[in-house]
Amino acid sequence: MDKIRLGKTELMVSRSGFGAIPIQRISDEDSTTLLRAAFAGGINFYDTARGYSTSEHKIGLALGHVRKDIIIATKSGAETGEELEEHLETSLAQLGTDYIDIYQFHNPAFFPRPGDANGVYDAALRAKAAGKIRHIGVTNHRLALAKEMAQSGLFETVQFPMSSLATDDELELVHLCKAHDVGFIAMKGLAGGLIINAKTTFAFLRQLGNVVPIWGMQLLSQLEEFLRYEQNPPALDEEIWKQIHQDRKTLAGDFCRACGYCQPCPVGIVIPAAARMEVMLGRADWRMLSGEYGQEIMGKVKDCVECGRCRSKCPYKLDVPALLKANLAFFEDFCSKL
Repeated sequence: MDKIRLGKTELMVSRSGFGAIPIQRISDEDSTTLLRAAFAGGINFYDTARGYSTSEHKIGLALGHVRKDIIIATKSGAETGEELEEHLETSLAQLGTDYIDIYQFHNPAFFPRPGDANGVYDAALRAKAAGKIRHIGVTNHRLALAKEMAQSGLFETVQFPMSSLATDDELELVHLCKAHDVGFIAMKGLAGGLIINAKTTFAFLRQLGNVVPIWGMQLLSQLEEFLRYEQNPPALDEEIWKQIHQDRKTLAGDFCRACGYCQPCPVGIVIPAAARMEVMLGRADWRMLSGEYGQEIMGKVKDCVECGRCRSKCPYKLDVPALLKANLAFFEDFCSKL
């Protein structure tokens, strides 16, 4: 597989990376099969996080024997230097390694800087000096903050949602990273599952020369699809542009990106699923969504007490309670007509 230089890190990473959120949902045995198949297919870049439950453990279990041949990025959502140090030690143990290639601040609502009272950036610098991490990066879902971080000189990589639904304003972040030689890691390449034709967003991201997408995968069939695209990259031709324009039209406006930062809900609503139900009914298996699974998901929406926690935590500033109500109304109307 072709490799690309990840900005000033000088790391040469595979053009497609492996996003390891989904392997939380599968067994150690299945994740080992999947991760080793990814490595055999040429993927050398694996992105995980301390907050992704068993994900780090599964990467260490499956790929520990080829540690020197892979590049690992993980993350900490720590709010103090002491907490970051604890997270790092746990990540090292779970991954079965003595160093992290890229250690990222995980979607901070603040801008981590040297000398801050919370001490998180200084803790990362100490870990880098000790050889426990090699490069410092950051992830975010707040565009203005991500742009500021890209230009600051404090981060070697920036991870941000990027797909074929990208706006011109979001694409400006890609250009800023290139101008400042910051590696751009693209998460949510399928917009949290809303893009159902992976070929379109693969072709779109491939024409952005400094972008490395990390595709979230939990099935061998998903991995095989992306490996096929790597072997024969689809051209961003008229047919693909037509599909992209249709997706942008369908998904325009305020929609849930399924980032999950609104969770957990105090009354147990699975917000990323419920807040996207209207769109998903038109893009996925409506029989499954309107059946027992969907009824359970949407039934919980009726328990919403409008506490506002989800609204305050949403990095896209969506009116989440209103979005849930609108999706519930659509769902009930849809099911009444079946």
